[in-house]
Amino acid sequence: MAALSFMLILFFSFPFLVSLGSAQKYVCDKGGNYTANSTYSTNLNTLLSTLSSNTQIEYGFYNFSYGQNTDTVYAIGLCRGDQQPEQCRSCLNNSRVDLTQRCPNQKKAIMWSSECMLRYSNDTIFNQKETFPRYYWWNTAKVREVDVDQFNEVLGNLMKSLRDIAASGDSRRKYAAGKNTTGLNFQNIYGVVQCTPDLSQQDCYQCLDGAISEIPNCCNGKIGGRVLKPSCNLRFESNSFYENTTTLDPDPEAPPPSTNTTSSTNNTSSTNNTSSTNTTSSQESDNTTIIVIAVVVPTVVVLFLICLFLYLRRLKARKNLPVIEDDEDEDEINIVESLQFNFDTIRVATEDFSDSNKLGQGGFGAVYWGRLSNGQIIAVKRLSRNSGQGDTEFKNEVVLVVKLQHRNLVRLLGFCLEGRERLLIYEFVPNKSLDYFIFDPAMKAQLDWGKRFKIITGIARGLLYLHEDSQLRIIHRDLKAGNILLDEEMNPKIADFGTARLVLMDQTQVNTNRIVGTYGYMAPEYALHGQFSVKSDVFSFGVLILEIVSGQKNGGISNRENMDDLLSFAWRNWKEGKAINIVDPSLNSNSRNEMLRCIHIGLLCVQENLVDRPNMTNIMLMLNSYSLSLPIPAEPAFYMNSRTRSLPEMQSWDYNSRETGSSEAILKSAQESENEASITELYPR
Repeated sequence: MAALSFMLILFFSFPFLVSLGSAQKYVCDKGGNYTANSTYSTNLNTLLSTLSSNTQIEYGFYNFSYGQNTDTVYAIGLCRGDQQPEQCRSCLNNSRVDLTQRCPNQKKAIMWSSECMLRYSNDTIFNQKETFPRYYWWNTAKVREVDVDQFNEVLGNLMKSLRDIAASGDSRRKYAAGKNTTGLNFQNIYGVVQCTPDLSQQDCYQCLDGAISEIPNCCNGKIGGRVLKPSCNLRFESNSFYENTTTLDPDPEAPPPSTNTTSSTNNTSSTNNTSSTNTTSSQESDNTTIIVIAVVVPTVVVLFLICLFLYLRRLKARKNLPVIEDDEDEDEINIVESLQFNFDTIRVATEDFSDSNKLGQGGFGAVYWGRLSNGQIIAVKRLSRNSGQGDTEFKNEVVLVVKLQHRNLVRLLGFCLEGRERLLIYEFVPNKSLDYFIFDPAMKAQLDWGKRFKIITGIARGLLYLHEDSQLRIIHRDLKAGNILLDEEMNPKIADFGTARLVLMDQTQVNTNRIVGTYGYMAPEYALHGQFSVKSDVFSFGVLILEIVSGQKNGGISNRENMDDLLSFAWRNWKEGKAINIVDPSLNSNSRNEMLRCIHIGLLCVQENLVDRPNMTNIMLMLNSYSLSLPIPAEPAFYMNSRTRSLPEMQSWDYNSRETGSSEAILKSAQESENEASITELYPR
């Protein structure tokens, strides 16, 4: 009875999770809203109607945009690979109606059902690997306890085989389905994996590999389950739940696939002496031969060619670039030749680095704008010859940033290394940096609360990508308002990776003898002891949140006769129940609760004990879900006031956030039906 009550409480407290007949799951992103009868609303309705009625596409993937400038809508529809065109369009049309009703004014939303996924956004979502938000969904029936280990082993082998087949699919379908006869004490396992076909083979592989690794978190010991992400998904059951895959006509832009390749998309390879059963044929021995030829042999050949290419590229790079060593990182700079710009080209583009083209002076050199011969405007960071950055930071920024592609990160276009000149060429971001706006009494008026909240969530998305969703785990180490650039629509882009560090995915903390960063943004464990982790960036992000909400720098706040640092000021007012005093007076109070919630999140991020700080996955959910209870923050680390303050007891104040004592708030939202249950939760690592 207690368990049932707990499940009901979670269900009614979380609005993202609903049951709509076919067990649909949806998320409404609170990052931006549109009004009824607006241009965006019209464009959205037009696009979704066109998408769900398009009869020209027969392979279940729709990616279209409609509109111009800030009113452009981007939409993706993806149907399970076994769905017939009529079934697919019917599923998308039902999702269109349901999703626009459930998310009546959000610019970004996503819905999954059993047969299809529908997603739309005001930001481009094409050709991008997106792994957030995530949903888990499982069957309530369990595997016998004595069989769990063997079941997990067989399931893992099946899903990895399907992953390899789906990732190597063509530009119209990245889908694989099959079963694996386990024998012994339990039934067959049926599986499906799928990516949006616009992903590259590598991105699809990585997305599915991440989903497979999350199966133990969601469905350990269950006979069925699903892991749902915007760019990929997987499902397994003990009973068949899919039909035979529709055969596609050959892609006119590619040579017709061989018989072996076609057959392999509907089969799973034999693993660990476990027999593999073709979903559409009973001739098992022939299928096994087909799979060996179509999957194993090409894989070996591709791996050999990749290794040969990397070896030759490294030899060429060593001839053109110096081998740079450092006590913290021994990697060499290996950059694709096409990214290297000629110095004279950049000199002409920047008018010989004239003062009129100078955008600003950074910690490691000046930044200029320039125009290439093709008309493209670029930003050029010219590293100072006597700056503290040197070879190490130049290597970091090139090697790391060129691998990072996200709409909230500044995109590196190339580099120049010629003589003593070291240049980094970036996309041009027209609206300068966040500090230019937020700390200027006149300019900050251009940032209403809607824009400030969009900046906060955009920075959070960029950090989540760096920490969790990129193929590397990157710790920025110098996150501050001056390193947040704003594009023409005031979308934030994290910049300046000269001090960033790559760490292993399972590393929780790294030590260094070389402290780099900006005083006031550095976490105490890093500033005092050289210990940095993803929680160091979280601390800096917390400072940024408080600066954005208050319009004040972290330091120099006038408080009658005294000068306060921002963290002290925010903490004291929050403890006294006067958190509204922290809010920038230039902002109107229409979004008071959202502002106060951001202050609460900021204080959670700047807690002195790094264990108490939330990770970026938690923070994204805190920003987007008002039903999520926030823990009570502990005292932050003070920079300007070293003595401990004697503060009054906590007082209540008007702010609709439930408080709990847990430092890692785990949001669970569950719904049980006769055969299935589902959960959404934070993912601590």
